[in-house]
Amino acid sequence: MNNLDVLIIGGGPIGLACGIEATKASLNYLIVEKGTLTNSLYNYPVNMTFFSTSEKLEMGGIPFMSISHKPTRTEALEYYRRVTKHWKLKVNIYEQVEKLESIEGGFLIKTSKDTYQSKKVVIATGFYDLPNLMKVPGEDLPKVTHYYKEPWPYIGQNILVVGGGNSAVDVALETWRKGANVTMVFKDEGVDPNVKYWVKPDIENRIKEGAIKAYTHSLVKEIHEKEVTLNTPEGEVSIPNDFVLAMTGYRPNFALLNQLGISLSLDEKRQPCYDQTNQESNVSGVYLAGVVCGGLNTREFFIENSIVHAESIISDIKHKLEGKQDKVL
Repeated sequence: MNNLDVLIIGGGPIGLACGIEATKASLNYLIVEKGTLTNSLYNYPVNMTFFSTSEKLEMGGIPFMSISHKPTRTEALEYYRRVTKHWKLKVNIYEQVEKLESIEGGFLIKTSKDTYQSKKVVIATGFYDLPNLMKVPGEDLPKVTHYYKEPWPYIGQNILVVGGGNSAVDVALETWRKGANVTMVFKDEGVDPNVKYWVKPDIENRIKEGAIKAYTHSLVKEIHEKEVTLNTPEGEVSIPNDFVLAMTGYRPNFALLNQLGISLSLDEKRQPCYDQTNQESNVSGVYLAGVVCGGLNTREFFIENSIVHAESIISDIKHKLEGKQDKVL
């Protein structure tokens, strides 16, 4: 049995930031990540550029140098690799948490590789692993994906891009520029107002000139092998289709939160209950860090405004562990 002061679930930037603070506090900790290091960033589109500047993504006193002031996915992956190496962070990758339960004096955590006992737990799992499904017939066809890497597979193909956020816009523009016949479907008026300011005019002009077809106030009704049926204000429309790229957003791993009895808000956000002064959830000893704090409101927390969670969490854990030790003495 591995006995820890704190187990950190999630090896993304915020999980790593918690690891840095735990190292500085001389705590016995471990980070477990079900995929590769910074797995969510790895799964971003190959050519993605961050909205944030390099300076805002820095942590642990390590400068983030990038060619442009807004770094690319590749630059971020390399930066966080260097951060991990510099701080000698204890990270187990490709190790998935399977079961969490409260026990006397802490928590028992069973993973795909081992079992741990920890006094405290930090959940920093992000939200990029579980897509929001459209829940329509045909969504399970092989031609449908909720993730996008690069445009090359879609050359000369009829592409339907679902969504109006940054991911959808990037997919539509990249695939169109490589020769795809692109159609977008928006459930509302059009492109999300919060789309990256340097990209928004580009997509709006492509739609205006008809280079990219767009259906507004519309939804996907059904997906077939060679076509897609849409519900539009003018009625049902069927269009030729080879691939559907559903950029419909993602959601946190609520199952993990439910195992420990973490309460969720009753509104549409389903936001976990936690103390904003120290990030501790309604379950004593369980802390929440990063975008998982927003529930389904995935636009509230980002890397740059969540790094501070790490210091708050580890400071509180350190204080409480020392307090218990003092009582014993």
